[in-house]
Amino acid sequence: MLKLDHVSKKIGAFQLRDISLELPSGHIMGLIGENGAGKTTLIHILSGLYSRDQGKISFNGMEYDREEAEIKQEIGVVIHGGGVFDRQDTLIRNADYYGKFYHNYDYDMLRTLLEQFRLDGRKKYKHLSKGEALKFAMAFALSHKPKLLLLDEPTANFDKDFRKQFFNLLRDYTADNKNSVILSTHITSDIDKVADYLLYLQKGCQLLYDDIEGIRGKYRIAAGEEYKIRLLKDRVIHMETGEFGCKALVYNSKKPFDPALKVWEPSIEELMYFMAHKNEIA
Repeated sequence: MLKLDHVSKKIGAFQLRDISLELPSGHIMGLIGENGAGKTTLIHILSGLYSRDQGKISFNGMEYDREEAEIKQEIGVVIHGGGVFDRQDTLIRNADYYGKFYHNYDYDMLRTLLEQFRLDGRKKYKHLSKGEALKFAMAFALSHKPKLLLLDEPTANFDKDFRKQFFNLLRDYTADNKNSVILSTHITSDIDKVADYLLYLQKGCQLLYDDIEGIRGKYRIAAGEEYKIRLLKDRVIHMETGEFGCKALVYNSKKPFDPALKVWEPSIEELMYFMAHKNEIA
C-alpha cells in the first residue's frame, strides 16, 4: 500500500529526518509523538501539501515523483481548520464543488454520511463547531472513496457517542483489506483501541515503527525492587525510581523474569513515556 524510504523535510529550524516505513493494505497506523514531533508535517507530506526534501514515497505501486495527481485521487484527508472549504457556503455546495476534482466522488454517499453524522447539508460551513467541521471533513473524505485516509488529530473534538461511531467506521473502512488509515493523535488510548501499526516520532526522528503485536511481544514493564530490575542489565531501556519502588521499560525475551517482579505489557502511553526518556540516566 504505502512505502516511505528515508523521507526528510526541513521547515525553518525544524527537520523531519529519515522516515522509513511500509504500511500494508487493510491496516490502521497510529502516529504518535509530543507536540512539535513532526506528526502534522508527515501528514502534510503524504497529502501533497508539503514537498519532501529527500527520500521516496510510493503508493499502490505508484511513485509520488511521477504520479502524484493519480495518488491524490486515492487519498482522503481530515485536518484541523477545514483546509480549502468555503466558510460562506453550505456543506452540500462545498462538497459538490470540491467533489468535482475527484473521479470517484459520490453525492449520494456524501448525503448518507451527513445524515449518519447528524449534519445538516444546508448549514453554512462557518456555523459549524470544531467537532462538526471535522465530521464534515470526514464525510467528504469518505465520499470520494479513497484507499488511504490521513487523519490529523480528529478525535479530540468528538463527543463520546461519535467517538465510538468513529472507531467503528475505521474498522469497517479497513475490513475488506483494500483501504488503510493513518491516524495521528495525542490520545494514546485511541491507538490502543484501533491501531495495527505504530509510528512514534520524537523531535522529527523516527523513534519506533512496528506492528502493534510485535511491539506487545517485544517490550514489557517491570516493577519491583531496584536491584532486581538492574539485574536485567542490557534488557533495561529506561528505569525510574519512586517512593514506592522502581519501574522500567525492558526488552522481553525467552529468559523468565524474577517472580518477585510485577511484569505486564506496556500501554501505548507507558511505551511513549519510557521511550522518550530512554537516553536519560536513571
